[in-house]
Amino acid sequence: MSVVAKKALGVGLAVAIVGVLIGLYVANFATSFPTPVASINSPVAGGGSNLTLETVAAVGSKFSPAHPAWVSYLAKSKGKWVHTTIFQVPAYSVIHVTIYQFDSPTGLRNPFLSQVQGTVGGTATLDGKTFRSIPAEEASHTFAVPELGVFVPLAGVPEEAKNPCEEAPCLPSVNDHRTITFSFRTGRKGRFRWQCFVPCGAGYLSGNGGPMQTLGYMDGFIDVV
Repeated sequence: MSVVAKKALGVGLAVAIVGVLIGLYVANFATSFPTPVASINSPVAGGGSNLTLETVAAVGSKFSPAHPAWVSYLAKSKGKWVHTTIFQVPAYSVIHVTIYQFDSPTGLRNPFLSQVQGTVGGTATLDGKTFRSIPAEEASHTFAVPELGVFVPLAGVPEEAKNPCEEAPCLPSVNDHRTITFSFRTGRKGRFRWQCFVPCGAGYLSGNGGPMQTLGYMDGFIDVV
């Protein structure tokens, strides 16, 4: 076999190997979506469903061996915290959301997103007190569903907190946190993207890489069924 033929064969094999690796990566990505967590019926007057979430500064190796230091959302299902950002909620219903926020402030670059929008009554509660907006620099994360018009800023835990949570799962009974509650209405069935708009991807360009653009961490889907 000539030198040219050998080189051509080597290049062909290299291209084939790269193609196989890309195929495996895409297949793994397509089949590794987080497990959906369904809301539960609410016992409060007026009905509706409950959705309980938490935001953490580091998801930890228990939930994410590949990215233990990444910031993340988790959801509560059957009394346990689950690493997922896909939530199933009923159509034409009121969803009562409780978020335990364990992370410190990062700040919003767009103060417009520091206002509560699209919730029942146009308000939310922070540690039991009703609010319509927070100072942009106090935001740690947001829970935003643009297609539903829902934007809720999540105030951060003070830097001087005595019992911060190092990694998930974080416990409201043990670790310093802020508690945010709000309700919003769903309409037709469909899949709606939700996203944190605080640039909290530390170590990435402008804070917008890593967990900010990876399903299962700071963004996901609300499946209205």
